[in-house]
Amino acid sequence: MTDQASAMDADAPDVTDIPGKSISASRTTLSHIMTHNDVNLLGTVHGGVIMKLADDAAGAVAGRHSGGPAVTAAMDEMLFLEPVRVGDLVHVKAQVNWTGRTSMEVGVRVLAERWNESTPPVKVGSAYLVFAAVDADGKPRRVPPVIPETEKDKRRNQEAQIRRTHRLARLAAIKELRARRAAEGIED
Repeated sequence: MTDQASAMDADAPDVTDIPGKSISASRTTLSHIMTHNDVNLLGTVHGGVIMKLADDAAGAVAGRHSGGPAVTAAMDEMLFLEPVRVGDLVHVKAQVNWTGRTSMEVGVRVLAERWNESTPPVKVGSAYLVFAAVDADGKPRRVPPVIPETEKDKRRNQEAQIRRTHRLARLAAIKELRARRAAEGIED
């Protein structure tokens, strides 16, 4: 899928004959111990390592929910709240928050704890990723509607719809600006 923006834009939810799936059906946790291979110049775990783990966990969830391949279309609001250190056991928890016709938003929470201590994990990051389900030819395919199970799931679903509205408005505003600049003969 090369035109990610148009995939998100064309993905308004509608009535489908595909049975829905509960959020818990595809929820997953990926755990990984951080080593010296993961550090940046400051000696803490590189943000890109955490981003890859978030993408890996979200991709697994998107594939489970959609019942096949899904590709990353966007990553929103990656927040790094606390540094992660060598020796931390990182847990990346992911779940589908919202589905459209062919795409889904996956929420990710990143927790860390010392590998050799019995202290509770600390939230160190979070992100929202949009995945598009694709067929063998890389074309968008339908996904089952997500069924929120708890009040927290319902809130996350509503918040995901707000984020989607903002993503689409931002894309439309950028397209409009570029068209206006092109009409004025301004090179970018």
